[in-house]
Amino acid sequence: MQVIRSVPPSLELPKILEKLLPKPITDAVKRCGASHAEELRLHADRISTVCTGGRSFPLRILLHREDLASLLKDLCHGSLYAYNHTICQGYLALEGGVRIGVCGRAATENGAVIGVSEISGLIIRIPHAVSVSARPLLERIFLDPSRPCGMLLYAPPGIGKTTLLRALAKEISSPPYSIRTVVVDTREELSFTLDGADMNLDILQGYPRRLGIEIAFRSLGAQLILCDEIGDTADASAILSAAGCGVPLVASVHASTVKEVLLRPLMQQLHRAHVFPFYAGIRRDAGNEMHYIFTERSEADGLLPRLR
Repeated sequence: MQVIRSVPPSLELPKILEKLLPKPITDAVKRCGASHAEELRLHADRISTVCTGGRSFPLRILLHREDLASLLKDLCHGSLYAYNHTICQGYLALEGGVRIGVCGRAATENGAVIGVSEISGLIIRIPHAVSVSARPLLERIFLDPSRPCGMLLYAPPGIGKTTLLRALAKEISSPPYSIRTVVVDTREELSFTLDGADMNLDILQGYPRRLGIEIAFRSLGAQLILCDEIGDTADASAILSAAGCGVPLVASVHASTVKEVLLRPLMQQLHRAHVFPFYAGIRRDAGNEMHYIFTERSEADGLLPRLR
């Protein structure tokens, strides 16, 4: 590990990262000039950076493959085997909502990844307890005061879909609503800060999304299911089953427009099944304030005539 240079410190990291990252890295992060960190991108034999607000700040520290291999082992608390399942899926989840993307050479068997070696990148996504209001979503979800309805959130990466889902889970499961809510937190980042004592909330952490959704409506008596980043046919099958049992779902996808959402065959299938009465696009203005674009299902029909 070669430290190139540093400048006066200004930035703090979550305690878990302060504990597990080597001091030369934490010192470099604190002194990079960023006011706060959204992502820490560590690369082998290339410059590493801190990302915030769409900008990248160089760390002025050079890491090598052996550094990243040692660091990954430390992040796994000394046991790579214990975390191998998620590493083979491309990520590592730590306490406090920290998620780490893992880049390296895959070993495969029958088309499945069974191990990852030659680690070349660790992309550390750093959560923040941001205070946002889910009130605009609640007003749509409760158009019928007697029961909630579903909704699909869409936005490009980094806009705040996960933050907004957390806020919704807090508000809709707490008084005066107290809706029986189940959060399916497949990648163990959605449940960060969901710890209020008055929430009528259950969290399925680390479950495959399909299985979590099925447990939520078959075994947990959910009145509303929340999950992040749906996208494959297994997800669609479970969502359709939940909808068939009358359990609404609020979920998110990466997309910039409703039309982009509905270009995907999976989303067309859910649209035709009337799973989501509303689509909610998220935008941020120059002051970083959230704004919403609501599209009713009937309006979305007109965007793609073939869906009629």
